[in-house]
Amino acid sequence: MPKTNTADHLLAKRIERLREAIRHHDHRYYVLNQPEISDAEYDRLLEELRSLEARAPQLVTQDSPTQRVGGMPDVAFRPVRHATAMRSLDNTFSEEGLAAWHQRIVKGLPGAHPTYTVEPKIDGVGLALTYERGRLVQAATRGDGTTGEEVTANAKTIRAIPLKLQGQAPRRLEVRGEVYMAIAEFKRYNDAAKREGGETFANPRNAAAGSLRQKDPRITAARPLRFFAHSSGTVEGIEFSTHWEFLEACKRLGLPITEHASRYTSFEEVRRRCRRLEQLRDRLAYEADGAVVKVNELVLQRRLGMTFKSPRWAIAYKFTALQATTQVIGVEHSVGRTGTVTPVASLKPVACGGVTISSATLHNYDEVKRLNVRVGDWVVIQRAGDVIPQVVKVVESRRTGKEQAIKPPAKCPVCGGAIAKKRAEEVAYRCVNPLCPAQLIRCVIHFGSRHAMDIEGLGDVVVEQLVTQQLIHDLADLYRLAEQDLLALPLFAKKKAQKLLDAIQASKARGLSRLLFGLGIRHVGEKAARDLAEQFGSMDRLMSADLATVDAMRGVGSVVAEAVVQFFRQPQTNTLIRQLEAVGVNMIQDIRKGPRPLADQTFVFTGELVHLTRSQAEALVRQLGGAASSSVSQKTTYVVAGESPGSKLETAKRLGVKVIDEPAFLRMTNTASR
Repeated sequence: MPKTNTADHLLAKRIERLREAIRHHDHRYYVLNQPEISDAEYDRLLEELRSLEARAPQLVTQDSPTQRVGGMPDVAFRPVRHATAMRSLDNTFSEEGLAAWHQRIVKGLPGAHPTYTVEPKIDGVGLALTYERGRLVQAATRGDGTTGEEVTANAKTIRAIPLKLQGQAPRRLEVRGEVYMAIAEFKRYNDAAKREGGETFANPRNAAAGSLRQKDPRITAARPLRFFAHSSGTVEGIEFSTHWEFLEACKRLGLPITEHASRYTSFEEVRRRCRRLEQLRDRLAYEADGAVVKVNELVLQRRLGMTFKSPRWAIAYKFTALQATTQVIGVEHSVGRTGTVTPVASLKPVACGGVTISSATLHNYDEVKRLNVRVGDWVVIQRAGDVIPQVVKVVESRRTGKEQAIKPPAKCPVCGGAIAKKRAEEVAYRCVNPLCPAQLIRCVIHFGSRHAMDIEGLGDVVVEQLVTQQLIHDLADLYRLAEQDLLALPLFAKKKAQKLLDAIQASKARGLSRLLFGLGIRHVGEKAARDLAEQFGSMDRLMSADLATVDAMRGVGSVVAEAVVQFFRQPQTNTLIRQLEAVGVNMIQDIRKGPRPLADQTFVFTGELVHLTRSQAEALVRQLGGAASSSVSQKTTYVVAGESPGSKLETAKRLGVKVIDEPAFLRMTNTASR
């Protein structure tokens, strides 16, 4: 018996030593880029570990290097709500824009002397990793910034991502970063795929995105993916005073960060570093489309706060877009959701930044005139922000005299309706027919989207079939659909048809703010729609308001006011609204009448609520006259902490903001509602 115990003990020790050795070599190779052993030696270590774990399966742990590739996950890509939103960054494409951002920082931090960090903006796929007591427990994509998809099984196959953190790990650490494919590895992968007749990708970012969302983790494991950490989410058990401290902690814990991260005490140094990174762009091992500049001190970040979509304390300085020269062989006139007719140049296919481009936007007909571009011209194109192709200039020296002018179409290319400018000073030509099929498809898709009327199942393909089969001619027709209409389409069986009909019926009760956003009024986003709905209360009051009245409303600027008034002046709009009203769509915003007991109070929610969703709780606050914010500041009245609260709770404690739990919030709002 003692011999058996000794043998088991020695086996366990050897297994643990092998794991530590493999983790060490993973870190040297994938994080430090300083391998110490050959691939063959590494493979021998891994094979020995597999063999020993097969002899003693009771000793296998989830963070063992042999567990990187497991079986198929029980639920592929289930939704994951981020504890703190993964916000996008504002962009600037010039040094003047970067300087203007810095001036806003100085103005927003009177008397402060911030320092800055600069990192390359890696062109990859956003990923949030959650570690609990040093072990990787979840990986989720960015998604829409609020809700992503779980890809833990796939993320575990990426050897740059440690399954177990090094050293003294915090209780909980959420790390955000980018999954990417190095340029050389991307080329090798594509070359091999071509030889074997496999799938190839247009560029490294597409390769990373496609690889991360494979249902079979073994496919992801076969792709050469890497990871860089660049920011934090929820943190418990460790504190950082600066972003630089966070990056240094990542290095200590074995998490990879870009070797080109740097910090500076002056804006002029930041400006020089951005220029230098742009010069180094072609020498980087990975694709980078810009530099991310952040205020380093976290307390100053909190003082600056957020806009509706982006942090004020960070900006992405985008590098000069990649360019190529090609010929315009035609022009198409595309009709958008709001009726705007946009000229799109058809091009001789040309490679630009790893993507083959065969069309490019000309934006509008004033831009066509400014560029003096014609069909047959040779032009310089670029990917704006390395994403949207656009024509930059004409190579006039290559003209032959056979080129043809590009003019606005006399009629809508889709429905044949009239084309006009609504105002002389506008640059956009629009189709004035609200029943134009091109507009209708896009209008219905937007109308049914999650932040509008939230009609589950009303996707792009379904809408296109409903319109092309002439089952709907306007938004109100959605509510007149019957089961037999849907069963006539190839997409639908009885159960799916009933599910969509139920979702359409449920959308009738969404309320005025969601309806206003869903109507697709120019310049009216979610926030403007909510402000209008809460201040007017009903569709009738809003429709009868004049420009001065709308312009005077809180949170509504002159551009939005003019767009709203013009929208409701159209006879077609009045007809549509009355049809929607006739089929039972709610035209009222549920607003408390009389006193507003939570006026001048701001609430921030963190963690998971039990009795309400986050959006329901925020709507309740607004209904009672208060404000709901996504970030904690000294102006916050209450932080409502649910289960597993995030970093907002720690921020509230540091700032002395009162923290209450969900039951206290419900008691407060129930009392206020009486």
